[in-house]
Amino acid sequence: METPVELYRELPSVDELLRSPEIAAQVVQDGQTAVADACRAVLSRLRAEISAGRVDISKLALALTGIPAAVQNEMRSALQFSLRPVINATGVILHTNLGRAPIAGAALDHAREIGGAYSNLEFDLQSGERGKRDVHVDRLFRKLLTSSRTGEGAGASAAEAVSTIVVNNNAAAVLLALNTLAEGGEVIVSRGELVEIGGSFRIPDVMGKSGAILREVGTTNRTRIADYEKAINERTRLLLRVHRSNFEITGFTEQPSVEELAALARKHSLPLMEDLGSGSLFDLTRVGIQNEPGVLDSLRSGVDVVTYSGDKLFGGPQAGLISGREELVKKIRGNSLFRALRVDKLTYAALEAALLAYVKRDYNAVPTLRMMQIPKAEIARRAEAVSQTVGSERLRAELLDGESLLGGGSAPSSTLPTTVIALTCYSLSANELAARLRASDPPVIARVEEGKVLLDLRTVFPEQDEVLAQVLVSAAGL
Repeated sequence: METPVELYRELPSVDELLRSPEIAAQVVQDGQTAVADACRAVLSRLRAEISAGRVDISKLALALTGIPAAVQNEMRSALQFSLRPVINATGVILHTNLGRAPIAGAALDHAREIGGAYSNLEFDLQSGERGKRDVHVDRLFRKLLTSSRTGEGAGASAAEAVSTIVVNNNAAAVLLALNTLAEGGEVIVSRGELVEIGGSFRIPDVMGKSGAILREVGTTNRTRIADYEKAINERTRLLLRVHRSNFEITGFTEQPSVEELAALARKHSLPLMEDLGSGSLFDLTRVGIQNEPGVLDSLRSGVDVVTYSGDKLFGGPQAGLISGREELVKKIRGNSLFRALRVDKLTYAALEAALLAYVKRDYNAVPTLRMMQIPKAEIARRAEAVSQTVGSERLRAELLDGESLLGGGSAPSSTLPTTVIALTCYSLSANELAARLRASDPPVIARVEEGKVLLDLRTVFPEQDEVLAQVLVSAAGL
């Protein structure tokens, strides 16, 4: 029996491998550095096999003949993209782990057009002078939002314009607005609104980084308008309302309306800011979702500054949007932090295209809005077609009533009726089948409940149905 030392001596060096005809051809194609790294990885695995006692001289000889193929496989694995498209069959429309809102084709086309060439990002074509990148989307936000500040209770006159600026996410929007409007002063917020969002980011922490001083009022479940009024003093700079995006408090509760807070803010000449978290420009009651305030609702109720996300209910790219009274937004834009938090030309291009869909009221052009509006009957029809394709003795596919979720910290108690495909594979457990689906090409992400794999086609694009069926057949070993 050969010793490990004797087996190690049989291994070629990296230089020897690079000079071999098969691998030398790989060097010409992919470069010496990348191929050398792949050779080292293959040799390292062989050494590990020898060390573990799993290889004798005959097995090693066979492994050595397969080194060129192993190097090619290593190269394919090392050079392929890590960020890949997946099929989202979870039924969660704004799935944070899966990239939240899919971006519309028109937005991608515009981003590709702008990103692949020079553009007038910060150049005024009429004057020939330097311009501001905000104008490309602010003009469209004005069309959608300026007319909203009307009626009794608005914090500004009906004729006052609403301006909007863009930063890289909503946490940045909150940080920038608080730092501009309340640095060194107190910000009054209800204890029931000191929320934590994904990734352990908490409102008190963001406020601390902004330089503002948190002044909590009320209790977790009950806060009255009188609590805010009692807390106002000469150090108060801002009243803040935070939408409970990812949870609800029910039962013995109380919370002042936005209108009450707006009236109190005006009484004391203070700005009222609302962090909506998601923030929608679409009337969600059209799809049966109640009590999820939109940007228009907040502005109509007298909120002076609203912060919200671009990649959630808005349905665009990741961005933090700050809309509100022009004088306040202009002040926020003048903060030196704005440059550190601003977004690039690709984000502006995608946002501009998404906004045009809203201006034209072409809501089906926004993928997330289109998914919300799919009738249950249409999902059931597609689910029936997929289940008939994949159903067999080994893979049972049945249709069940289910519920889709908005996700992304939006309307946590609101659901959309759907039909799910429930899969049972007689040779695999539900977790094993789900793992095979994740390992497929493309990966399919599903839910596992009560020993079954559930697929909700609300979040599967219709053109993916055929690919999904093929993946299911392959994963089940049919």
